[in-house]
Amino acid sequence: MKTEFSLAQLADPDIAEADKILRACVHCGFCTATCPTYVLLGDELDSPRGRIYLIREMLEKDRPPTEEVVKHIDRCLSCLACMTTCPSGVNYMHLVDQARVRIERDYTRPLAERALRALLALVLPRPGLFRVGMVLARLGRPLAALLPQSRGASNTGSASPTLWRRLQAMLALAPGRLPAKGPAAGSVFPAIGEKRGRVALLQGCAQQVLAPRINQAAINLLTRHGVEVVLVKDEQCCGALTHHLGRDGDALARARANVTAWLGEARRDGLDAILVTASGCGTVIKDYGYMLREDRDFAGAAATISGLAKDITEYIGGIDLKPTQPQPSDLVIAYHSACSLQHGQKITQAPKELLSKNGFVVKDVPESHLCCGSAGTYNILQPDIANRLRDRKVANIAMVKPDMIAAGNIGCMVQIAGGTSVPVVHTIELLDWATGGLRPGLN
Repeated sequence: MKTEFSLAQLADPDIAEADKILRACVHCGFCTATCPTYVLLGDELDSPRGRIYLIREMLEKDRPPTEEVVKHIDRCLSCLACMTTCPSGVNYMHLVDQARVRIERDYTRPLAERALRALLALVLPRPGLFRVGMVLARLGRPLAALLPQSRGASNTGSASPTLWRRLQAMLALAPGRLPAKGPAAGSVFPAIGEKRGRVALLQGCAQQVLAPRINQAAINLLTRHGVEVVLVKDEQCCGALTHHLGRDGDALARARANVTAWLGEARRDGLDAILVTASGCGTVIKDYGYMLREDRDFAGAAATISGLAKDITEYIGGIDLKPTQPQPSDLVIAYHSACSLQHGQKITQAPKELLSKNGFVVKDVPESHLCCGSAGTYNILQPDIANRLRDRKVANIAMVKPDMIAAGNIGCMVQIAGGTSVPVVHTIELLDWATGGLRPGLN
């Protein structure tokens, strides 16, 4: 794609990177076939190629984002299916992230939307506040049907859902009950038997409130196989949620804090890896090196941390797991490949192979490349599109008639569970069960 940035513009490292990304695009349109919003809406501007044109024009002319630009960028899920499909290697992720930062900086949203986004950015990365929010949401769920426009919500994928529609979506995602808190930050779980390694386990934000059982299953499996696990005391939210809201100041501050905390832990007692059980977080942590590339104080350390970060299945794949109990040979697992795992981290086969090797019948889901509609805060900010994607995903899952659904990301798990009665569990929970843990999906 031809670009016309001035030399002065190209002196900005972000613009120089955008120029490189834009020039890699050859207009082929392969991305349109795998873009969820284009598949649903059929609008060229709701495809990666269309958004690339909008972003190029905005950046080249160095003008504030228009309402049209904001509408179509907001509709992007950042599922990154386009990057898997693209034959030219266009790094759409870094381009759309830059566009979101520009929108957050230069575009004035309606007051109600600004307030909602500020609330999400405040509450979601803070487990204490998030827990309080979930309690309040649970109490407010009976009132959801009374909210304006709560009945017969538009199924057309409104560009700007009302505040009430978004509040209804937020209340619908709240669980009926919250589990007890998991282990505290700073906890260390010794290896059982001969010590084979030492890892940090990301504690997460929403996950440690909604499903602490996931990390507990990871801890049980790892320690059972000789790996010491530490929950680093000064760790923060990974920054993914605010990063995708365009609030890069907050996201980068959290990245720097985590780099400092994890590197300190590595230097004190050693770390073989930083393990992540929420793939949305993993994709961003693996990108810390890029995000902090212009920070002279953190660039090298951030690259080191990105190199240490691994999805839990990446690390488990290098361990000789020891099944301690036979699994029912007819237990069918529908494996949902989270976008952040298959497109963001290019991890596609390892989770399925681990499940198969440990006694489960694993079924691929039709249209597995399409997003379920969770996408961080997307199912709150764009609930109608998100619900259409969820229903499509659930229908595809039902085609394989599973006993359980396995996924590697808490957002996907919550989203899919909202449309099916089939138990939705984390891959690591099944692997823990196969090697001596409790059967998941019963709580």
